[in-house]
Amino acid sequence: MRIELQNTFVALRGEHSPLSAAALDALRTNGATVETVAPMPDILLVSLPLLPVVGYDPAPLLKAARRTGDAMFARGSGRILFLVSAAAGMPMRRHPDFSVAMAGVLATVRTMAMQLGPKVLVNAVGVGAVGEPLLAGDAAMLGHASVKRPGSAAEVTDTVLFFCDPLNTYTTGQMLSVDGGWSAGYGRNF
Repeated sequence: MRIELQNTFVALRGEHSPLSAAALDALRTNGATVETVAPMPDILLVSLPLLPVVGYDPAPLLKAARRTGDAMFARGSGRILFLVSAAAGMPMRRHPDFSVAMAGVLATVRTMAMQLGPKVLVNAVGVGAVGEPLLAGDAAMLGHASVKRPGSAAEVTDTVLFFCDPLNTYTTGQMLSVDGGWSAGYGRNF
């Protein structure tokens, strides 16, 4: 996927992972300037743990994202994109506490989209089992995924580019799951 991001500043908050690095590289390849310290980015990429973590508390990161969103709103424009586990939209029985934390992130995404619109677009990429070895998700997800294989970093970054595309001006408050159909078919075994 190719988009035009000249004169666009991007900042990353949260997890530095192979998938957040791939997303930043894709944005940079499409013309964005990635700043390690950007007080007011045009696009804020918020990266949460994509592998299940016991005891993870996203509250500090969500508060920081909210502050940036408020500043973007005052400026009159911006985008916030969360990289979150697909467990945000469909809980994993094996990781209940992590699923609760991720569901809270998705609720925050939707709330921020309502409060910051129409000036700021807020969305999420819900990442399932990606990579070999896994960079995201849980190996048990693969048994429930329609495509029966792990996803790739490129498949995640294409979704990031979709949400960051300047031509995409009407999508907000959404999580697009890049999970090979895991969230669509997970309930079949219950």
